[in-house]
Amino acid sequence: MLNERELMIAGELYNSSDAELVQMRMKAKQWTYLYNEVIPVDQGQERSKLLNSMIDCPTQDAYIEVPVRMDYASNLHIGSHFYANYDCIFLDVAPIRIGNQVMLGPRVSLYTAGHPIDADVRNKQLEYGHQITIGNNVWIGGNTVVCPGVKIGNNVVIGAGSIVTKDIPDNTVAAGNPARTIRKITNEDKIYWENKQKEYLKRGTDK
Repeated sequence: MLNERELMIAGELYNSSDAELVQMRMKAKQWTYLYNEVIPVDQGQERSKLLNSMIDCPTQDAYIEVPVRMDYASNLHIGSHFYANYDCIFLDVAPIRIGNQVMLGPRVSLYTAGHPIDADVRNKQLEYGHQITIGNNVWIGGNTVVCPGVKIGNNVVIGAGSIVTKDIPDNTVAAGNPARTIRKITNEDKIYWENKQKEYLKRGTDK
């Protein structure tokens, strides 16, 4: 028989007032307080040590600007070279799985948490969570909200202010409320930006 934490991770209804879950959320609140308010921003090694004690990032190179908010932190699984800008929110009731080379703009919110539509059930403190999955090489613009159960593919750009309610396929630009695929990312994009990079590097050699 599954306990409430196991039900939560499995995406089933669970009771959020369960003593173990309350304790886990309190631990995350204490951690975010230390990270946001106590450890000075110039103490990078201490801040990184604290961050890696809470989240799952095997490469231990994630960088998250302050302030940040998390429900549990322990359900946040991150690949290499992750960056999150100011005011990001991770409601990690269910797992949030993020690939390599992912960038989040300011105030990006990843919401795995959901509540029953029926008020009588909802008022019993029963809720659920559905996993969010983000692939490799993804850039999500500021003030974007990613809803429960969404999968964002590899090499995706999400426009600022988007509300992502459905899966986004690989190699696309998406934006809007609700977010929709605007176009594919093509080889022409690669050529354009590689040329811009060459111009930048040439300016450096001309100095």
